[in-house]
Formats: sequence, C-alpha cells, structure tokens
Amino acid sequence: MTRRRSAALAAFIVLATLSSGCSATAKSQPGGLLAAMRAAGYARVPLAQTPPYTAVSPSGVASGYLVDVTKLVLGKLGIPNLRATVTTYDAMIPALQAGRYDLLPGALNITEARCKTILFSEPVTVQHDALAVKAGNPRKLLTYKDVANNPSIKLGVLSGSSQQSFALAQGVRANQILAVPDAQTGISAVTDGRVDAFVAGQFTLTAQKKNANAAFDIEVDTSSALSGVGVGFRMKDRSARDEFDRILAQLRTDGRLQKLYADAGFTNADLLATTTRADIAPDCG
Repeated sequence: MTRRRSAALAAFIVLATLSSGCSATAKSQPGGLLAAMRAAGYARVPLAQTPPYTAVSPSGVASGYLVDVTKLVLGKLGIPNLRATVTTYDAMIPALQAGRYDLLPGALNITEARCKTILFSEPVTVQHDALAVKAGNPRKLLTYKDVANNPSIKLGVLSGSSQQSFALAQGVRANQILAVPDAQTGISAVTDGRVDAFVAGQFTLTAQKKNANAAFDIEVDTSSALSGVGVGFRMKDRSARDEFDRILAQLRTDGRLQKLYADAGFTNADLLATTTRADIAPDCG
C-alpha cells in the first residue's frame, strides 16, 4: 500500500469515527477527557428516572437537579451540552469504564467501595437517613437506637442497602428487620402495620411522601452516617475530575450550588455547603 493510499485510508477512518454519533474519547484526544468533550460539543451521560435528581423525557431531554449542576459546571469548562441515555444504577460504572459514557452525574452515592473503581467529585447532595413512621409516630421512633432498644420494633430496609448494614451496626437485631425491594413497598409496610418504621435517605422519603396516597411522618436521624452523591469519573480522568471540583467550589462559594439545591426541594443547603467528600468517605481521593 502506498503512503498516499495509507494516508487516505487513515483520513477515512477518522471521518467515519467522528460521524458515528459518538464523542471522541480521551484515548484518541491528546488533551484528555475535557478536550475530547469540548471537541464533541457534549458529554455522554447515563441517567436513571429518579426525579428530582435526574429524569429524561420521551424526546430525550435531560432534567433534574443533578443535570442542572452538571450542565452548569461543564458549561464553564467549555462543554455546552449533555447527551443522556436512560439506564440502571448497576450498569453505570461498568459502562463508564467501558468508554460508553464520559462521566456519571446519575445520583450515585459516594462510598468507599465505589471509590476503589471510580473517582467522585465533591458532593452535590448530602443527607442523613430518616425513619418513615405512621402518622403521629405512635411508637415515638426517632433514631436507629430507638429501634435497637426495643426488640419488639420491626424495621423495614431496602434489601442490601447501606441502611440495612448501619441498622445492624447500631444494634438492631436481624430478626427485627424486614428487607423490601423498593421504597414504595417500605412505605406500604409501615402503613399496613407489617413494620413500625421504614428507613431510607431523608429525601427519598420526602419524594415518597409527595407521591404516596397514605399519610406517614418522617423523622430524620441526625446521628446516622452522612451520605452524599458525587459526579463520577474514570480513574484515568483525575485531571477532569479536579477541574470539575474547581468549578464546583466556585459555585459553593458564590451560593449558586445551594440555590439550585434549595430550588429542587432539598432543605439542608447549609449542610451541603460545609460537607466534603472526605466527610462522607475518608479514603476517597
């Protein structure tokens, strides 16, 4: 093959790649992930249907608090758009590592286990766990410890959740716990009397209360461990994560992050302003 034909073939391959609809990857772009996204004009992201955090309309329009934050930060970094795909939480990290997405703004909690596989930004949400109880809180349950101190109390938890592990660590007995598949089932277990309380993140319960037909009260356990959502990046994209954090810090300082947070219905913007990634998961770099 002549040099001229080789050059022509290489040019064709490049043009075919760019016309395929996929953004350039950091591997093919010398400047790394940010340069690749700037060249493409957008970031590819996976989202779950979990308003007010994230949502995607039937026409493909992404919305929600985490979308607003991510678009604001990326816009300041020269990346004007997001291209979103609806997916499940368990598929997000494998797809990111496989190069199908550029970053993860899809409401993944910062955890020590996840920090072994991806990098997280500083938190863009923060919350404590809370107990959903019958209206009027007849058993006067305010904390995990209240459940642990009374063996007759039954507690609903999401199966395999951090709340299930934390409850056991706080002294709740295994025979006190009913594992359920989703928050709606947990709320139903409270209202129909199968459990005395259901524990989940406080804003998960707030969202359920807006949508549920049955009345229940929410008691926030401020002694519970803090959890928070960060935007996820591949390990090799540390410089992009650090630039994301730099802009995020500016938004914290000028109050725009807290305003977006409050506008989305979250009520602890003061806590968000002071909580860092290390507060949630000390070993997350």
